[in-house]
Amino acid sequence: MRNILITGGAGNIGSSLAERLSKDKNNKIVIVDNLLTGDLKKIPERRENIAFIKGDVNIYNDISAIMLCHKFDYIFHFAAVVGVKRTIDNPKMVLNDIEGIKNVLDLSKNTSVRKVFYSSSSEVYGEPVEIPQYEDTTPLNSRLPYAIVKNVGEAFFKTYYLEYGLNYSIFRFFNTYGPRQSTDFVISKFISLAEQNKNIPIYGDGLQTRTFCYIDDNLETVEKILDQRIFDNEIINIGSDQEISIIDLGRKIVKVLKSHSRIIHLDPLKEGDMTRRKPDISKMKNVLNRELTSLDEGILITAKSRFIKNERSW
Repeated sequence: MRNILITGGAGNIGSSLAERLSKDKNNKIVIVDNLLTGDLKKIPERRENIAFIKGDVNIYNDISAIMLCHKFDYIFHFAAVVGVKRTIDNPKMVLNDIEGIKNVLDLSKNTSVRKVFYSSSSEVYGEPVEIPQYEDTTPLNSRLPYAIVKNVGEAFFKTYYLEYGLNYSIFRFFNTYGPRQSTDFVISKFISLAEQNKNIPIYGDGLQTRTFCYIDDNLETVEKILDQRIFDNEIINIGSDQEISIIDLGRKIVKVLKSHSRIIHLDPLKEGDMTRRKPDISKMKNVLNRELTSLDEGILITAKSRFIKNERSW
């Protein structure tokens, strides 16, 4: 039996990972989330091997009681304040996430946790210095509070390995979308608007580019890294390497969903809207050993099964 903790487990990636891992009856999963940006409806329906605890990883007494009680083998530390606008508007709240990182690491080294998996972000690369962005050689250009905290978090994990031998894997997640993603994020937002034939707003000229990874590709990679015990004390980009501009993304969603929505342009964001994102995902491709889900297919699946259409609660 593997005891697994997922912090931030009521979010898009965390809840999807909980559901995937729960299919293996040898996994006992505890989800912890303060529900600031998470949602109870995203948590898998009640199962014998999943438990949900409302708690704040940034508060030591909250997380220490849970970790001391359950004696976890593996921890996925995915809890964080997310969303470009939210993190820019609430920099102090973002900085508080450093306390959560320290709490998880301190408790992990003292409770015989085998390995901690950390959700870092493509944001640590900042405005691109080179394309594609490589885990081990591309200089980091973090400037915004969210990116800086993720960068600091990576440093904490590396330090705790060197000081205490606590194993880690750092996942630099690039845009990951799927049925549980909230409409704070671009693909889910565009799908929601397209389904209602409403205007799709784009900041600036829309030529800024991103890559978009369907959730199943992300999860399969993460699960294989867990099961195969690979990438110990390494960083891995998890995303897609197929680059698309935001305006073309809007057009694609309108076309795929046969919508009558129109693209409209808003003033550019003052900060946080980087010009390009494109990772090198050679490590991820070696783990998956298959083609990634196409953007067209992922959009269709997401539109058909968005969690908001389901009424589920704990």
